[in-house]
This record gives sequence, structure tokens and C-alpha cells, in this order.
Amino acid sequence: MKITWLGTASVRIETECGRILFDPYVQLNGGENPNSFEDFAEDQDIFITHGHLDHLVDAAEFLEADGEPEAAERCPEGWRSPEATIYCGSVAAEILAAAVTDMSNVVEVKPKNVLSVGDISVKVWEGRHADPGLLKKLSVLFSARTLKYWKNALALAYLNKHFQEKGQTFAYEVQAEGKRVFLMGSLGLAEDVEYPTGADLLVLPFQGSRKLEETALGIVERLQPKRVMLDHFDDAFPPVSESVDTRLFKKRMDERFPQIPVVKPVYKKTVEL
Repeated sequence: MKITWLGTASVRIETECGRILFDPYVQLNGGENPNSFEDFAEDQDIFITHGHLDHLVDAAEFLEADGEPEAAERCPEGWRSPEATIYCGSVAAEILAAAVTDMSNVVEVKPKNVLSVGDISVKVWEGRHADPGLLKKLSVLFSARTLKYWKNALALAYLNKHFQEKGQTFAYEVQAEGKRVFLMGSLGLAEDVEYPTGADLLVLPFQGSRKLEETALGIVERLQPKRVMLDHFDDAFPPVSESVDTRLFKKRMDERFPQIPVVKPVYKKTVEL
């Protein structure tokens, strides 16, 4: 099983007979890992974890070449989306329906559903979105970076009204080639759900929580994975995002769970599990 991190929460998983992509997103001006639609040009089975813009805004481009206008402006001339299938919840599907005319390739999923793509099995799990807290939101609003990236800030303010999570965030359990990956859409789990433990890899979004290290450690303790790979720690949509220092989390993991390695992936570098 091959895994590639493409910035933000975009993760590709490949096997000999299957290929799936999670949350494709083209980073805004000033993003830490600048990418483009060409990075996703060959992906045809796309899973969305929730409706926030950094997870969903570019998905319309995989359904129709004349998708969401804001995304089309960032789409290089001549690029055309493949005949992709989008798997997402009802909230994300409703958002997509307002952006495209043809929804025939959108598959609505819900927790406990199991889907197959080639030799890859994907099970849907209920998740929770991270809570950034009011102070964090205010600090972003009144930061110097908001002035620096004022064009981004205006675009994000507009798009945020249309790309809402509405309490529906998924995690996905991926099984193939004797390996199991548990990929989370945001740094939160439902309290009343009994999640599978012992995954070969936990893909852990490391941003957005007001108690970042504490929340992440609690999730690791609950899921007991064999290895952790961080994502969503980069500055992908300034000024709202930021480049997160992961060293304290790594230190606390070494102290508390020395048997569980933590991987901070390199952008676009494919690794084998």
C-alpha cells in the first residue's frame, strides 16, 4: 500500500488494483505547499470527509469542467476533470448540488457503509470536527496576517458561508493488501462510538483544536494505532490556517506512547506501508 500526502488534508492511497483520494484541495495564494489541479488529474475515486471549503471546494471540478466558479478561476486553461466519482455525506452532497448540474457521479454515504474500489475496502465512520475555540478565531481575525492576505480573507469569508460542516464529519477505515488505515477528517471522535483499534496507520489532522496536543494524544490513546501520520498541519489557506509546530506533540508521544512512531510526511513524497 502506497500513501502520498498532497498538502492540507489531501491524501492518496494506492494499491496494485486500486487508487483513492481524500479531500483534494488546491492551496490558496501563499500556501505552504503550492499545488494545482494537475496533481489530482488521474484520481477518479474521491472521498470527502466533510463540507468545509478546504475539503470540498475543489471537488466540483472533478464532476464538471464548469463547476464552482471560484475553483474554475484557479483551474489552468485546458484542464478537464476525469470522470470521477465523489463519495460524501448528505451535507457535502447538498453543497455540491448547488455547484454542478450533474450529480450522477456523487454517491452519498453514511456511517457503517462499506465501499469497494478495486482491491480497496473503505468503511465510513462517524467523526467530529475539531473545536478551535472563540479566542483562536478572534486572534486570526485581528492578526497582521489577515492584512497581508486580505484577498484570501475576503474569499474565505464569502466561501465559508457556502461550505459548512453542519455537524457531519466522517472518518474512513481503509483496508487493502493486509494493511488497515484509519483516516480522520478532523481532530475529533464521537464519544458514543466504539471505533476499531490497532490500525497499521492513523492519519491524524493536526490543526484546528484549541487544545491541540491534548486532543491528539487522547485520540491516539483511544485508537491505539501502530503508527501515526500527521496531516493538515501546513499553512494551506492563509490567514485562517497556519504552519503548526509538531515537535511538542512528537515529544509527548515519545514520552507517553514510545511504541507508536509519529510520521510528519513530506509533501508529495510517496511512502509504502
